[in-house]
Amino acid sequence: MTWITEYLWLIPLLPLLAAGVSALCKREQRRLSATLAIGSMVGALGLSLVAFTTTLQHHGDGVFREVHNFPWFAFGDGGGEMVRLGFVLDPLAAVMLVMVSFVGLLIFIYSVGYMAHDDNFTRFFTFLSLFAAAMLGVVVANSLLLFFICWELVGLASYLLIGFWFHKPSAAAAAKKAFITTRIGDIGFFLGLIWLYSQTGTLLFYDNGLGCLEQSALTKLAVAGMVGGVAVSTVVALLIFCGAIGKSGQFPLHVWLPDAMEGPTPVSALIHAATMVAAGVFLVARTFPIFTLTWQAVAGDSAAPPVSAALQVVTWVGALTAVFASLIAVAQSDIKRILAYSTVSQLGYMMMGLGVGGVAVGMFHLITHAFFKALLFLGAGSVIHGCHDEQDIRRMGGVKKSMPVTFATYAIGMMALAGVFPLAGFWSKDEILHSAHGWMSHGPFYLGLFGALLTAFYMTRQVAMVFFGNSRSGGTTSTSSHSSHKIGDAAERIPPTPHESPAVMTVPLVILAVFAVVLGFLGTPWWPAFQHYLGAKHDASAASGAVPLMIVSTLVALTGIALGWMLYGRKPAASADAPDALEAKQPAVFALLRDKFRVDEFYEATVIRLNALASSMSDVFDRFVWGGAVKVVSLLTLGVSWVGRFFDEYVINFGFDEGCRGVRAGSDAASRTQDGKVQNYLRVIGLALAALVLLATWGFGK
Repeated sequence: MTWITEYLWLIPLLPLLAAGVSALCKREQRRLSATLAIGSMVGALGLSLVAFTTTLQHHGDGVFREVHNFPWFAFGDGGGEMVRLGFVLDPLAAVMLVMVSFVGLLIFIYSVGYMAHDDNFTRFFTFLSLFAAAMLGVVVANSLLLFFICWELVGLASYLLIGFWFHKPSAAAAAKKAFITTRIGDIGFFLGLIWLYSQTGTLLFYDNGLGCLEQSALTKLAVAGMVGGVAVSTVVALLIFCGAIGKSGQFPLHVWLPDAMEGPTPVSALIHAATMVAAGVFLVARTFPIFTLTWQAVAGDSAAPPVSAALQVVTWVGALTAVFASLIAVAQSDIKRILAYSTVSQLGYMMMGLGVGGVAVGMFHLITHAFFKALLFLGAGSVIHGCHDEQDIRRMGGVKKSMPVTFATYAIGMMALAGVFPLAGFWSKDEILHSAHGWMSHGPFYLGLFGALLTAFYMTRQVAMVFFGNSRSGGTTSTSSHSSHKIGDAAERIPPTPHESPAVMTVPLVILAVFAVVLGFLGTPWWPAFQHYLGAKHDASAASGAVPLMIVSTLVALTGIALGWMLYGRKPAASADAPDALEAKQPAVFALLRDKFRVDEFYEATVIRLNALASSMSDVFDRFVWGGAVKVVSLLTLGVSWVGRFFDEYVINFGFDEGCRGVRAGSDAASRTQDGKVQNYLRVIGLALAALVLLATWGFGK
């Protein structure tokens, strides 16, 4: 075992220690808090690079994998059962470690400038470090139990970060919504974890052939039987997938993710680009052998389905989510909310990639997306910072002139997301589409193409409305605190002038833009280095057939960009109050998309109302049924006690007292014969003698 595998725990420990120390810092110790957080991420990145290099050096015909397992606690009769945890180092973990620590480091540095004027600067970096520690713990875990523990810590840290500005009711509500919604998925995850342990007897992923992802345990799970006509292995996989649906914002648990935009922009970049939402995809990738199980294949049945039922569910959920979220993004006006729905859509692509192409396909898009989506979120934060906290794209316009660095980097991120050749998003998205084209059904492929068209359209719309045309910030709907001043007795609205962000914010943008350009070349059909690194086999014939699909996807992306430019770029809106170009053509459709298909309203009218009704019924039952039953029991008890008291006082005590008085009277009478007076004794003797004589005389007379 290499030394880095034995000391993998140091990677999440460094930011965890930074969070602990930073939590003790005073508000004035801003520099110390930021230094601890950034320094811990530098250390984590250094160790992650060592781990990544180790997997490269040992990578041969097979996939490099080392584990370090250790006992946690014993239970059962005499401590015969042992719960063990562990850490794993393999290509999947190594590439995630580098991505999370590197992108996280850039976001931490960016946050120094973005949060410079926030009073709770130290608390913010405390939460950031805690989040990074939890996410890195998820990546290195070799136990599904340890994975789940860190998974829940990620949920806690995200709750703290989303609701960081808790004085805003919307931020507090968004934090609660995110926490509760993801817990719904986590209930399924936890049930799947328990069921998996009951069938395999272990939660270690790899354990010298005995782990739950290794052949012996998988065979047990595959032949475990059926539940309601569905294989146990499929049920377990789908329960685990519930956790991924919640964390990765897949339909129908996607509703928390756009509302999480209430947190500071670095939080949006950290949660929605590289880490938290990617954790769901990583969960499916890590437990992928469970998702591929079919009992027919284990039994050697030649008629076994080519794709397991669990993977079919993953594929269709991902494909539908990709299109569903893209449609909503078309009609949003908040710059961060557009990116949030874009994240939901791209996570759907990743899930679809896992279902149709395997771990390497889904993970390639996860890694490329992490860089260009972090670039877009941080770029949006730079725009918001430069436009004096304005987030509504209808009140922007012309920002390109005053923010050239932000515009250039944002344009790169936009084209990468839209799938423009040869940027990173083009290669990773095309691999998903190529795999979907050869899948058992062409439905996900066509949904993926439609989603790609929508992505290019709404991102062009956003860029055109933000960076091109003239400034619309002086409209009557502007809410900027810098938008007016007094001239004489009249108030004149003055548009705030956008300004470029400081270097501490723009340098991370440039670095991320570079990766958004070059990263995709590590996974081209002709040089699939990334896929080979994760253990996927290279199919030369598939590479030759990729060119027609690449042409199709390029035409789709260019069509989306052209449509977006025709509607929004060629003739920009003159004011913030002007109707949206798409709204003017299709007001009913636009309203439906703007209202997010009214899913929140549907949940409000059904799930939330039913929950409120159930809670009201519980309150009624508690007050009048269970509380009434308790009162009845208490009254009955009180009545029995009164009966007992009456019986005790007037039956038992009365009888006992009367008996005692009788005994006492008898004893008093008897005591009078023993008063010690001789004359009384003589009288008694005389009387007794007389009586005896009379008795004798009477007896002799007979």
